[in-house]
Amino acid sequence: MLGQILLNSRLEPIDWVVILGYLMLSITISFFFIKHRSENIEDFFVAGRSLPWWLLGTSIAATWFATDAPLAITALVRSKGIYASWLWWYLGTGIIMMVFFFARYWRRAEILTDAELIELRYNGNSASFLRGFTAAFYGIFKNCVSLGWVILAMLKFSEVMLGWGAEIALVITATFALIHTLISGIKGVVLLDALHFTVGVLSTIVMAFLIMTAVGGPSELALKLSLSTEAPSGITDMLPDLAHITPIEMIGFVCLILVLWLGQAQGDGFIVQRLFSAKNEKHAIKASLWFAVAAIVILTWPWIVIGLGSIILLPNSGASAALLADPELAYPLMILEVLPAGLKGLMVAAFMAAFMSTVDTHLCWGGSYVVNDIYKRFLIKNESPRHYLLISRISIILLLLLSSVVAWQMDSIANAWVYIIEIMSGVAIISMLRWFWWRINAWSEITSMVTALLLANGYFISKIIHCLGIININQLHQIHFYYDSDHALIRATVILVISTLMSLLITFLTKPVDNDRLLAFYKRVKPMGCWKPIALQAPEIVIPKVAKTSWLGFGFGVIFLNSVLFSVGHLILGHYLIAFFLLVIAIISGRMTLHQVENTTTE
Repeated sequence: MLGQILLNSRLEPIDWVVILGYLMLSITISFFFIKHRSENIEDFFVAGRSLPWWLLGTSIAATWFATDAPLAITALVRSKGIYASWLWWYLGTGIIMMVFFFARYWRRAEILTDAELIELRYNGNSASFLRGFTAAFYGIFKNCVSLGWVILAMLKFSEVMLGWGAEIALVITATFALIHTLISGIKGVVLLDALHFTVGVLSTIVMAFLIMTAVGGPSELALKLSLSTEAPSGITDMLPDLAHITPIEMIGFVCLILVLWLGQAQGDGFIVQRLFSAKNEKHAIKASLWFAVAAIVILTWPWIVIGLGSIILLPNSGASAALLADPELAYPLMILEVLPAGLKGLMVAAFMAAFMSTVDTHLCWGGSYVVNDIYKRFLIKNESPRHYLLISRISIILLLLLSSVVAWQMDSIANAWVYIIEIMSGVAIISMLRWFWWRINAWSEITSMVTALLLANGYFISKIIHCLGIININQLHQIHFYYDSDHALIRATVILVISTLMSLLITFLTKPVDNDRLLAFYKRVKPMGCWKPIALQAPEIVIPKVAKTSWLGFGFGVIFLNSVLFSVGHLILGHYLIAFFLLVIAIISGRMTLHQVENTTTE
């Protein structure tokens, strides 16, 4: 069996030595250095709230590395140009908002999952329903979709790189990630993520450097792309130009950077799980800021270079039928094209590491929902800590199996990304308002979530209605046009607006949350905003006036992040003077951002 694998593989023996060596190193570290004995589910899922900012931020970024992101971004750049990276970059603004407006609230809440916050903020049967539904939707459905596209990316990568059944690589890496998560919980996951992130980033930077060398350097890269007849128009545009894209694409881009980043402002579930694990709110804020830089800048540019280089080194005129049919294969094919023996193995090991760091994070995150917000809350109460730890581990195994089934039904990573963006956009504003306006209630959030789900799945629902004879084929075709992939980002914005308006209407038609629940929440979280009726009942609670500081920090943070982002981009394209000018802006705005971070924390 082993001989057949090595015979079919596209790697040299030295590559296998590197891969096996890295896996053995990971196993050794996992089992002998960071094996963590959890006493209860709080220890298992949030490490006793004891972790430092640099480790948490690195762990979040490692999860974002995944296996899906490099393939998807490389394909987007190859087919549309650099500006297509905004499908990832737009999240940066939301992360900076999380730094200054939400990270401290999550940490102050001292909860195990973001779903648990619902019954901390609201009361009654509606709150209980919302908590259970949220846990099932995010912890099972969304989590399994996310893991599904990560597994799909691993399958694509393995088929190209290893030359043998992709299932073998998937089983090996997924099993290791599973065992590691079951043994060590979030503490072990975070510590090993730091290793995976370091190896992954360094290996992709080395690969990007070799590609730049192969094409002749930054200036030659830009020149060859401009002369290429196969490169998309405006391939090096970092901001879209109407001369190179359609008006529909431009409208979608405007929606993306002006509106849809709101969906990331509070942080995804696995992100806030890291914030729950922070030593204090200052560490939670700094973890969010480091994550923004690591994920948006450090991770993406090497992938973009790989996508740009693939246009020159793997042109469509000589590309295989597989690459023409699926541009997401460009990433692994470029590894085979430019990396020498040994480095290929390191890159494969890094890819496996990225896969493992994402799998263990999502399993730990999803398991926390299943146990804390479904099993313990609604099914079996008042059991021993050991019992809930056992159920946590069982739920983690089941989530991995379900995610594998989801991956089997997917064919495109980018399309899955966009589908999740559509759903998340609908709940963005209302879920933010829960922190800043006392009048929001559980029915507000239920309405936004249900409306978003209905609108995001409108074409599927309309097909069912058509089969029942309620709408005709022409009406179905009109609906299909609206749900065309070219209109996805515009559709997400429409979903956001409609869901928000519907939720506000329901807010005023339903009763407010009980006063006692609002007062307890106010004392615990100390939120800013429209809380005057509640604040008057708790004059002993002194809330620092940091609204101005938070907005200043947000503004400087956005300038800093985008200045660094574009500075690196212009450096890669050989525009050294512009890169230097943007770097100066980044240094100044970065210092101001850090100053505002210090001013917004109370610890």
